[in-house]
Formats: sequence, structure tokens, C-alpha cells
Amino acid sequence: MPDPNMLIQPDKGQTARSIHLIDSKGFDAWLAAQPPRHRTAAQAQKLAPKAYSSAILPGDGPEDWSVVSVVANVDRLSPWCLARLAETLPEGAYRVEGQDPGKAAYGWIAAQYQYNRYKKKPEKPAGDRVLLSGDPVKMEEAVRMAAVTFKLRDRINTGANDMGPADLEAAAAELAKAYGATLTVVKGAEVEKGYGMLWAVGKAAGKGREPRLIEIEWGNPEHPRIAIIGKGVCFDTGGLDIKPASGMRLMKKDMGGAAHALALAELVMQYRLPVRLHMLVPAVENSINGEAARPGDVMISRKGITVENSNTDAEGRLILGDALTKAAEGNPELVLDFATLTGAARVALGADLQALFANDDTLASELMAAAETEADPMWRLPLYEPYKEMLKSDVADMVNAAEAPFGGALTAALFLKEFVPENAQWAHLDIFCWNGSAKPGRPKGAEAVSLRATWKVLKDRYGK
Repeated sequence: MPDPNMLIQPDKGQTARSIHLIDSKGFDAWLAAQPPRHRTAAQAQKLAPKAYSSAILPGDGPEDWSVVSVVANVDRLSPWCLARLAETLPEGAYRVEGQDPGKAAYGWIAAQYQYNRYKKKPEKPAGDRVLLSGDPVKMEEAVRMAAVTFKLRDRINTGANDMGPADLEAAAAELAKAYGATLTVVKGAEVEKGYGMLWAVGKAAGKGREPRLIEIEWGNPEHPRIAIIGKGVCFDTGGLDIKPASGMRLMKKDMGGAAHALALAELVMQYRLPVRLHMLVPAVENSINGEAARPGDVMISRKGITVENSNTDAEGRLILGDALTKAAEGNPELVLDFATLTGAARVALGADLQALFANDDTLASELMAAAETEADPMWRLPLYEPYKEMLKSDVADMVNAAEAPFGGALTAALFLKEFVPENAQWAHLDIFCWNGSAKPGRPKGAEAVSLRATWKVLKDRYGK
């Protein structure tokens, strides 16, 4: 794995190959102004006025060459506009001609990620392609974001045999130690007694994989208190309402919310944001044995709400409900939760567009604006109160999953809303965090989604 710190370096005028950027509007004029050998090279390499198209331009000597690449907008570089070059160019140092790479520096680094933990022979050498930058602030931001993204991708890509509840606990312990934070882990009888929904979901897991609530607290208690929560289902069989094999194939990624919470918490502590951070990860494995929760069982949540288990495969909202209740006990002013919660969100929005629910219009607007600025797409879905009727139970206060086949992402969010602190602004991100196929800067497999947007909101709110 390349070191993110080595993939972007200060531009001190050192030798580097030039990257010329053009967009479709300026394509014809650029091509017309080129010497014949450049036009010939561009034509031979099928350079076209579309994003990610590129060509090598010959210089005066055999080792003297530069690169031209087409981007969507040369005046507003996206995070991914240089990513394909970072994946395909030879090793060496590169400089964007006439401008700083800005946000594109992040994509340059992210493109060079590799996950080789289980491979005896990596598929390709991890040769470093270094980008030069004259903006030390943006350079540092790109490196820090890429570094936490690498960790996030690693955690999600890791098989569940090596990323269980205890492994999430170890990751949180390492993070707390690095930044002088306080780590608290609740497990065993304390979970059974005080976190009824968390216990019900995870009690069937084997020895060493017992359910637990992992908490990190950091920062000055006098600063505004914020809670960041991540769903930590390390593997989801579906419980007794077992998933088919096709539905279980990627369930190692069901702790993707926890990976995002750890990443965002690290950014908060790295930048020493003036907040009182409370990070919570309810960590479980939704397994099957004689102790497994049954459909029809009634659970007593930490909040005291009784919940009838109408579907054991709707487990994520249960563990998040107990974690939200715990967060509420600290009276946070802002709560963000990340969860790979519903297939319904993917049916509605696909894999690339993350579902946002929020109980506050100002917070939702900030997140949507940040998503646009950071090219980290999300879309707000409604907390449509009439759908709460679908969560009624005949024997308890509510069910965990509506029996109606429609609106599953909405009813899941409405379930969570019952456990949200009364006076807090709250956003729920129903995320996918997986690339089914490779895209520039985003290899097939685990992906950070909504991380850059939520970090921008926190930084803009509290960093000033």
C-alpha cells in the first residue's frame, strides 16, 4: 500500500512531467494550436473531448514527454478528474500546468489504493505516481482525507473472519490511544441488561464475537457536544429470517457505517475541532444458533420502548436505536449516523447516490450543499410521518420492520427517529459504501461515501 504522504509533494520547481488540462469547450482551440506531432499523437491515441480521455505528447527527446487530459471543467477541477492518470501513468513526478490540482489531489492519491492483505502476489506493483502542489493547506487536507479513506476501505474489504466485533474494538482502541481519547466498551451482562435490542441481535454469535457497544469520547466538555454513530454489523446472515446466498455475499460490508464513524471521528481529532466528540459503534454479528432472536420476540430497548421483532434481517436499526439512546443521554446538539441499512434505499437511488434523512432543514441543506461541492453525492428522502402507521405492533410499542413492501428506507428512518435526542439536529445516512465495478479513483470494493460531505459540514460549523 503506498503511503498517502508520498503521493503528493510540495512543488519547489523540481523536475516533473507536465499535465495539460483541457475541457470540451476548449478542445478544438487547443488541438488547432498544437504542432503537427502533437496532433498526430493525439489522433493516434484517440484523444476525444470527453472526461478522462488523455494522450502522451512527445517532446524533443525520447524521454521528454508530457500528458494532455480532458476534464469536465478546467476552471473547477473535480476530485476525480486526475484519478485515471494516477492509475495509468508511469511512476514519476507530475505537475498540472498553469494551476494547482486543488480537490483533484485527493482523487490522485485515492486512485493508488490497493488492498493486498490476502494476496501472496499483488496483481500489480504499487509504483508511486507523485503529484506536485503549491498549496500546502489543500495538500495536507488531501493527504489526511486519503489516509482515513485507505483505513476505511481496508476495514470494509477485510473478511468477517478478521473484522469481527473485537476487531472493531481494537480499531477504536488504537484510535483512542493515538489521540488521547477515552475508550469505553460495554459488553457481556451489561449489554444484556441495558441494551436489549443490541443484545438480541448479537447474542447468537460465537465466543469472542459477543455484542458490544464501543464508545470514544474526546475534546473539551465545555465545547459543543456531537455524536457520530456507525452501524457495526460485522456479518449479517439475516438471522432466522436468513438471507439467500446472493444476499449474503457482501455482508462483510455491513459494518461500513462503523468504518465511516471511525474515519470521521479521526478527522475530528486530527484537526482538533473544538467539539466534545462522542463516537458510538454498536458492534455485533447477526448469526444463527439456538440463542438467536426469533420473529415475534419482544425486545425492551434501552429507551424503554418495546419492539416486536417482525424481521430478524432488520437488525441494523435495532442496534442503532440503542446507540442513539445512549448518545441522547449526553445531550448532543448534533447527531450523525451512518449505516448500510436498507436495500430499499438502493432501489430508490442506486449505489452511487446515498440516502439522507434529517430532522432539520438547515442541517439537510448544509449536507446537500457540501455533497455538491465535494462531489460526494447524496439525496434527501422524507421522514414521512404517516408511514409510522406501518410500524405499529399488536403486542408491543412498535415493530422493527413494516410488513408493507414499499417505502422500506423511510420506515427504517422513522424507526430510528423514535430514539433520536429530542433537541438534537440529526442526520441519518443510509449508505452503500461499495463499488460494484471500478471507476477512476474508486477501485472495485469498499468505498468512502458521504465522508467528505459530512466532514465539510463539521469543519464549516465548528472549525471557524
